[in-house]
Amino acid sequence: MRALTWTGMAPPAMVDRPRMTSPVVSLRRMTIRRARVCVRATAAVSGGGVVEAVELAEIGERSKKWKWKGEYSINYFVKSSPEEVTPASQTVLLVHGFGASIPHWRRNINALSKNHTVYAIDLLGFGDSEKPPGFSYTMESWAELILSFLEEVVQKPTILIGNSVGSLACVIAASESQQDLVKGLVLLNCAGGMNNKAVFDDWRIKLLMPLLLLIDFLLKQRRIANALFNRVKDRDNLKNILANVYINKDNVDDTLVEIIAGPANSEGALDAFVSILTGPPGPNPIKLIPEITKPVLVLWGDQDGLTPLDGPVGKYFTSLPDQLPNFSLYVLEGVGHCPQDDRPDLVHERLLPWLDQLSST
Repeated sequence: MRALTWTGMAPPAMVDRPRMTSPVVSLRRMTIRRARVCVRATAAVSGGGVVEAVELAEIGERSKKWKWKGEYSINYFVKSSPEEVTPASQTVLLVHGFGASIPHWRRNINALSKNHTVYAIDLLGFGDSEKPPGFSYTMESWAELILSFLEEVVQKPTILIGNSVGSLACVIAASESQQDLVKGLVLLNCAGGMNNKAVFDDWRIKLLMPLLLLIDFLLKQRRIANALFNRVKDRDNLKNILANVYINKDNVDDTLVEIIAGPANSEGALDAFVSILTGPPGPNPIKLIPEITKPVLVLWGDQDGLTPLDGPVGKYFTSLPDQLPNFSLYVLEGVGHCPQDDRPDLVHERLLPWLDQLSST
């Protein structure tokens, strides 16, 4: 999830949708190009279907360690259970967002691993990966980590699937890959930057810049940063923050709170928190996207208060199917910033067929 969920700044108020007994999905054709139909989809659903989640114990048992640059310990997970490898079988790497970790994909791993090989990684500074003191976190360093992981551990062309800042790290990695390591991209509510200082042509962001710079100054005061961090990672406060990020409130449970709060109590977590919030926002995704020629699937929750559809980033991504032939887009109605956990059933409806068809593109 993006940095705003950690700061305690609540996103715009979200109106709870009335619960519906069955999904209603409407499809509207937007454009046809090169025998490819690009469809904008909305799913007017609340609640969500039943999805089999991987137990946290299994994730812990299957997790392994890898040394990045021979120095930093990186936690990763792999699961593959296809009975028979077929041409449609893919290798995917799941990349979480700010404050999250591998278990944030627990509701997706089983669905994906039925036919594909699934890797997931804890980015440096999160989850059970190392949180080195004094490390200056940047979007570029996470992208470099992803490419090194593909080269040294996965060792085959891989589809990157990311959420929020994880999506942006995947975009940077794909734009920089020189060895054809990235086969495709799946972006779930892609962030505009590592933190809220990513400035686009939006008067709201520019107006807030003095406040954001003041917050940077305050966070560099150790006592203030520690007090704020302790407040944010308090489980009750964290649950309230997550309830503003998710539309499906049933999925904001104690397990989710533990997934976010647990690693925040480990050594180095405070330093990572401060470095990420006060560091440079990183490359602008709008400038990177045209460099990517691989197939890209964009899934976007329309109730996202952090990267809203009507904001500069959301507007740009929703315009891409009309501009670039390798992009497909589905807008998920009644879904927040973390579609893969908020409404995994809707994500799977779009993601799994796209993966199956990728081998023929």
